[in-house]
Order: sequence, then structure tokens, then C-alpha cells
Amino acid sequence: MSLDVHRHFHDELSHVKVRLLTMSGEAEAALGLAVEALLERDSDKASRVIHGDRVLDSMEVEIEEQCINLLALQQPMARDLRMLTSALKIANDLERVGDHAVNIAQSAERLNQTRPIAPEPEIVEMARLARDMLSDALEAFIRGDSAAGREVCLRDDKVDALHRSVFRILLTHMMEDPHMIGAGMELFLVSRNLERIADLATNIGEDVVFLVEGKSIKHHAEDRGEARESGSFPAASGL
Repeated sequence: MSLDVHRHFHDELSHVKVRLLTMSGEAEAALGLAVEALLERDSDKASRVIHGDRVLDSMEVEIEEQCINLLALQQPMARDLRMLTSALKIANDLERVGDHAVNIAQSAERLNQTRPIAPEPEIVEMARLARDMLSDALEAFIRGDSAAGREVCLRDDKVDALHRSVFRILLTHMMEDPHMIGAGMELFLVSRNLERIADLATNIGEDVVFLVEGKSIKHHAEDRGEARESGSFPAASGL
């Protein structure tokens, strides 16, 4: 690869990173607006989240096309190859975050048709944690910080615990007051979507480790001593 071609390739890689960062900002904003719609019983904000989802859809397609073109035309190796394959997965994860934000907004709209009910504090905390995880995971990706990626993954257990707590609380409320079953189920769906967003942030954290170290830690493989370097995308020192 000539010097000019090499420089152009890395300019294109930098552009992919910038677009991913922009996409992450859009996903975080959609999540934040969906939660505001829920807490404030604001149907206008819910509608903005639902109709704004196409922005994330188009950004995913744009990033996917960029990555595929670079893979096909430049045939990168080692860390550059891992960066592009990770970027493809992260763009898909961010698009799915947008889908879950839409789900939360739709639940908010349905809840607005019922008598007012305050979401459990655990749901509010889940929303805060999920949004922070998403932001920190993308920052770790941009910086190439595998330690920060691992730290994001560790936070997922707290979100899972809160989700289980929400289920128990809502179940108790619904058993005590059958009129609350509809609203209770909607709040459980909100909790489930927040738990899935945290899972997607965890996926991105795992991708950061793969990018930097060439090592897969998915499905807690590292905890079991099964983490291994990828044979297809070898980690090379200095790359």
C-alpha cells in the first residue's frame, strides 16, 4: 500500500469513527427523550422519538457501506481489520438502541392513556445507568481503551439486578391491584428495553477489548479462562 493510499485509508477510518460517535449521540438522545416522555407523560416527545428512528436507520446503512467498501477495496489486516468489523457490529448495536428507545416511547404513549402512575425509582436508575454505559462504551471505542471497555461490561450486572427488582415490585403491585395490570406490564416492558440497551452497551465494551487486544471476552469467556485471540484477526504488536 503506497503512502498516499495508506493515508487515505486511515482518513476513511477516522471518518467511520466520527460517524459512529455521531450515531452514538443520536442514540443517547433518543433514549433520553424516550425516558423524558415516560416520566413527564409527554406524548409529543414520545412521537419525536418514534419518528426520529429513521435517522439512526440511515446512519447504520451509511456506516455499513463505508466499512464494506474499505474491506473490499483495501483488504486491511490486523487491528485495522478488527476496527472495521467492530464498527459494523457497533453500528448495528446503536441502531438497535434506537429501536428500544422507540419501544419505550410507545409504552409511554400507551401509559398516557391510563391513570397517572409513577415509574419505580429502579426504572429511573436503570435509564441513567444504561445511558452512561452507552456513552462510556463508545468513548472507550474511540480511545481504544480496553480497560474502560471491560469496566462498562461489569456494570451490566447492576442493571440486570435492577430489572429483576422491578419485576418483583410490579408483580406485587399487580397482585394487590388488578386495575394496575395494564400499566404494570407497560412499565415492565420499559424495564426490559432498558436492560437490553445495557446489554448492547456491553456488546460494544466487548468489541473494544476485541479491537485493542484481538481477544474475545463474549459470554464471560474470560471469567472462565476461555478467552482466546481470534485466529482470523490476529493481534500484532505495534498495530
